[in-house]
Amino acid sequence: MPATTNRQYLPAMILTVSLFFLWGMANNLNDILIAHFKKAFILSDFQTSFVQQAFYLGYFLLAVPAALIGRARGYKTAIVIGLLLYAAGALLFYPAAHFGQYYYFLAALFVIACGLAFLETSANPLMTELGDPRSAARRLNWAQAANPVGTIAGVLIGKYLILSDVAYDEATLAAMAPARRTAFYRSEIVAVQTPYLIIGLVVLAFAVAAMVIRFPDRHADDDDIGTAPRFIEVFRRPHLLLAAVAQFFYVGAQVGIWSYTIRYAQTNVPGLNERAAADYLFVSLVLFGIGRFAGTAMMGMISPPRLLAGFAVVSLMLATIAGLIGGTTGLYALVAASFFMSIQFPTIFALGMDGLGSLRRAGASLIIMAIIGGAVLTGGMGVLSDLRGINAAILLPALSFVVVLIFALRSRDAGLPIDQITAH
Repeated sequence: MPATTNRQYLPAMILTVSLFFLWGMANNLNDILIAHFKKAFILSDFQTSFVQQAFYLGYFLLAVPAALIGRARGYKTAIVIGLLLYAAGALLFYPAAHFGQYYYFLAALFVIACGLAFLETSANPLMTELGDPRSAARRLNWAQAANPVGTIAGVLIGKYLILSDVAYDEATLAAMAPARRTAFYRSEIVAVQTPYLIIGLVVLAFAVAAMVIRFPDRHADDDDIGTAPRFIEVFRRPHLLLAAVAQFFYVGAQVGIWSYTIRYAQTNVPGLNERAAADYLFVSLVLFGIGRFAGTAMMGMISPPRLLAGFAVVSLMLATIAGLIGGTTGLYALVAASFFMSIQFPTIFALGMDGLGSLRRAGASLIIMAIIGGAVLTGGMGVLSDLRGINAAILLPALSFVVVLIFALRSRDAGLPIDQITAH
């Protein structure tokens, strides 16, 4: 793409990079909401998992339709639709808090996730077209760097604007006058109104900007994901199917661990309030970001399948320590696991996509749909936590890393370029 064209699409590039920040923020605000809603609505751990179930169901159902609409109508249309859905979902938190019903919040989260499906299926390929094709992977890596910044921002917003330092045990709540107890729960529920109202308005402003900014036309290619033969063909690729299974369990492990980090911290460190417990989630995300850069550097010396296997083994060990030992040692192990989770999603994705040729888009849709594991395994952890305690629930992610390890061991050393892996 000529330099003049680069300048022409500079506003589009800036806005697209911002999208990586915006969906990272939305994803990790869920981890805060799980802890917050547990207290505000007096939920079991399984009931709190509905947050992730509603969210990832939106991703699962809209992944392919969003890709099809983006292909048919172009990047701009898909991004505007995604931002409008994101904004609508965030703004729905206001009436949801007014009515004080948990399921209204779940519906709002589903709408947000539907919007993010449009943004993610458009932003990644768009970044490869906003400039010189020779530097496409580098641009995408820089854009991806905005994502962990967004995830950290989400935790900080949740910690300081949603979570409170006020915590009462069951005996204290039972002794309260009914009116005071009702007022306490009400104050917890409405705490989400202002943060999500601001997020909704900001995202709406981005949608308006996207309407007036010029985007490049989407290039046609030979990979038509809208035809049934394409989807039938991908199911004949055993390695791709194994990658989808590995991604299902990996995303389930990642989402489950982060969803219950605050809960785990409060259970294993007596007297820890929600805000202090959120610090452990914050550190987890920082380590995750550091691990992404460190893992990328290691790929210059270690093949991707071997590095994936090594990181899966360490993740397995740390999650097992958290599940069996508990206490401060278990909490530190759980936090440290985020460093070793860092490269697993993009590496599984890249190894699974290797050699697909014209089936790449259909294969990518299959792997992206596998993130429904975030809903399924988080629900399973909620059930285990209610039955056996939160420590036992952490053993489910430990088992998930075994699946990732099997995939890594069965992956041939494809010799993938490092930037091809870190671009996901």
